Amino acid sequence: MLRLVALLISITFQLIAAIFALRLMRVTKYRASWVLISLGFLLLAIRYTIKLIQFLQDDFSFYLTMADDWLGIFISFLFTAGVFLIGEIFYSLKRSELERARAENRILTAIIQTEEKERKRFAKDLHDGLGPLLSTVKMSVSALSNKNIQNQEEILENTNLVINEAITSIKEISNNLSPHVLTNFGLVSALKNFAHKINQTKSVRIDLESNMENERFDHNVEIILYRASCELINNTLKHASAENIQINISKHLRTLTIQYHDDGIGFQPEKIMNNQTDGTGFSNIQSRIKSIHGIFILNSVPSEGTTALIKVKLNG
Repeated sequence: MLRLVALLISITFQLIAAIFALRLMRVTKYRASWVLISLGFLLLAIRYTIKLIQFLQDDFSFYLTMADDWLGIFISFLFTAGVFLIGEIFYSLKRSELERARAENRILTAIIQTEEKERKRFAKDLHDGLGPLLSTVKMSVSALSNKNIQNQEEILENTNLVINEAITSIKEISNNLSPHVLTNFGLVSALKNFAHKINQTKSVRIDLESNMENERFDHNVEIILYRASCELINNTLKHASAENIQINISKHLRTLTIQYHDDGIGFQPEKIMNNQTDGTGFSNIQSRIKSIHGIFILNSVPSEGTTALIKVKLNG
């Protein structure tokens, strides 16, 4: 009786192990090592079933005994070969871990480079835009301290104009750092405002379409999508020699999609994304989009323009 219970428990555990092993074959991408081990578990359950039949029928004939022995040999072979080959899975896991670490380092490097680029731009705006204006105001105030100067009213008027220009410059710098339209009205309105400013320069024509108006999303998502879209436009202005840009922003269920296309000279995306060239900023866009668990797909053909796709799954 005890042997019957032991055989039934053994068969049950072997079947459970075989089922789980077979289910994991898909996860392991049907690697030979795991296929062999899974078959070993399955045949082990069959072997114990044969033993159960022998016990119940009290049949220990030569053929059943030989079948049991050879099945045991074959199972041993499967487990030995599987264990011998299973190192491939661990090496694959190690490679995946190294690749993930490299990807994280690339993202971190891109973020640091982006932050440094923003700091340099901010410093340049202050130095080149606001610095000369404040120096002019200082010179005017110094001139007014001279009581013998004749054209004080003219200097005051000029100083007032320079101060107004400095205020405008500060507003522009502040708007570049954090666009008030984005903060107050959302992504679509901010991008329409940015596109309108570009269209006024007549350097390129931007057509922006959307099935949303003032719908709001997470602030971090809005900022990243706004910066990424502006970076795409700036890359087109600097490098593509394009005449037209089409941008479509749409939302379906909880997915926000940005489709971008320009009719510029195009390039080879694999060189850009592998950092073989500098100054385009696509790796920064990819890093930003990844940080909000989105996808960024870039496609370009020389002389046929550039297409980009951004998709982000929105939280509830």
